[in-house]
Amino acid sequence: MNSVEDYTYRYLETDDLDQYNALLRYTFQVTEEELTATGWKDDEIKQSKFPVLERADVLGCFDGKNLVSQFAVYPLKMNIYDTVYHVGFVTSVCTYPEYTGNGIMKRLMIQGLTQMHKEGKSFALLYPYSIPLYHHLGWEIISNKISFNIKDRQIPTKVSAPGYVRRVAWDNTEFHELHSHFASITHGCLFRNALAWEEYWRWDEDDTNVAVYYNVKDKPCGYMVYLIKNDIMHIKEMIYLNREAQKGLWEYIHAHDSMIDEVHGNTYFSEPIAFEMDDGDIKEAIRPYAMGRIVDVAGFLEDYPCDPDGGELCIELEIADTLLPWNNRTFRIRFADGGCKLTNAPAEYHLKMGIGTLSTLLLGYKTAERLFELERIEGREEAVERLDDVLFHKIPYISDYI
Repeated sequence: MNSVEDYTYRYLETDDLDQYNALLRYTFQVTEEELTATGWKDDEIKQSKFPVLERADVLGCFDGKNLVSQFAVYPLKMNIYDTVYHVGFVTSVCTYPEYTGNGIMKRLMIQGLTQMHKEGKSFALLYPYSIPLYHHLGWEIISNKISFNIKDRQIPTKVSAPGYVRRVAWDNTEFHELHSHFASITHGCLFRNALAWEEYWRWDEDDTNVAVYYNVKDKPCGYMVYLIKNDIMHIKEMIYLNREAQKGLWEYIHAHDSMIDEVHGNTYFSEPIAFEMDDGDIKEAIRPYAMGRIVDVAGFLEDYPCDPDGGELCIELEIADTLLPWNNRTFRIRFADGGCKLTNAPAEYHLKMGIGTLSTLLLGYKTAERLFELERIEGREEAVERLDDVLFHKIPYISDYI
């Protein structure tokens, strides 16, 4: 093992595929048994990573010729309050245990986010394996995942919809277009390209089904992805464009009541479903899902929409960012007419917060008032209230894991 000063850093190429795959498999402990259970073979997993290396920026740290740590940024588009942002989904973050504690990952992260900044990607998100670690580096929670267990007797029975449900193939065009439509109207949702869809299905079993709800005009308005196994219906994802589609999908679930004992599912709308049910005495568990980080405050604000009914506000936001120096300063911002921009005009108020706090605030996960109560924002309460007036407040829907 060489000294830390002798390590080299470079972007991975397809020739590095074997080492990339080996590091992933070792760090996340993907066993042969798990591969077999999900229908994958080792060579298939390895070959499937070719597109990732070609499409993503995968930065690696090498001790001599040996890859010891890596940090990938996968480019995607994201709906943030009906504005499409080019973002980076950070993935494949891993280091061999014997190399941890040397600051390697922090260096990889700085270099990866700096490259995003150069490319005009002002926001990054990830699925955290350690929330405290990412907190320390300026990331913050921005979305939730709610898991629920429903007994067969608790499945809603008084639901009906005029349309119909049809099962379709995984690569069905209407199914994919339906998700694109959903993403275009849903705050926080990621637009899935071909590789994102591949990642979406990577660990699913062959018996996984897709059911699409169509209205009376044969227009797809909702879908659910599910697997029936051991008398349990496992719902991976359910989305709908309107209440009719939601009811139609629950009617479809009820049609399976003779085949199943329970329904286990996930929802990413950040709203418990118990209240909507006749028998709401169900088991629900909520947990943080995605974390996010503004990479470039000035760039993020250029297209950021705000509430046109909130009036006009000129405010100074003093941002602390120990990782990315271009964010570690005071921004004077004017909110007006549904938009915002940096300005030199006199500010009415001054607030201070960290980059993680700003990220979760502008993504809508927490209000300024709540963050102020948690002592995450410093300043006058009146300023906090005015900031909430001009911001939208909606928790992001994020269901993807790249």
